[in-house]
Amino acid sequence: MKISKNFLNTQDLTNIQNTLSSSYFPWYYNEGVVRKNDGQAHLVHTFFDKDRNYINSDYYNLLQPIIQKINPFVLLRVKANLSLKTDNPIEQGFHTDFPKGKNITTALFYLNTNNGYTLFENGKKVQSIENTFVEFKGEIGHTGVTSTDILNRLVLNFNYIKWCYASKIKF
Repeated sequence: MKISKNFLNTQDLTNIQNTLSSSYFPWYYNEGVVRKNDGQAHLVHTFFDKDRNYINSDYYNLLQPIIQKINPFVLLRVKANLSLKTDNPIEQGFHTDFPKGKNITTALFYLNTNNGYTLFENGKKVQSIENTFVEFKGEIGHTGVTSTDILNRLVLNFNYIKWCYASKIKF
């Protein structure tokens, strides 16, 4: 697991925060955080989904500073998750984003600071601190935990393949 603080410069961070926090940004209701009908709900915005093989959002270019910095060999999915404040912290359910992918990397980018966090199956906890980027093997189970101190917890989620053996071969 790699944790990078102050991942973006102030201008790029502020641009993403202001756009996603705008009352004009399109958020979509998702019934279920880990699985459909799991008794929870949150708002999502999918920027890119390789399964559908296309950019899914007019706001995709907004995330170029992050995508360029991680420089994935193959980008699989990029989405934003917005969970609303709860009275008590709620673990949203341990999961892996792509259960069958051993070479997949998952990364989280926290857009706001709150008392929510990400909990990993090994007990490690990463606090939701603005401008922190967390990268880990996609096969590691993790769960988001809601915030109780501010109105929302806003996280960008990236899934990608960092490199491919074939890309290292010189022809």
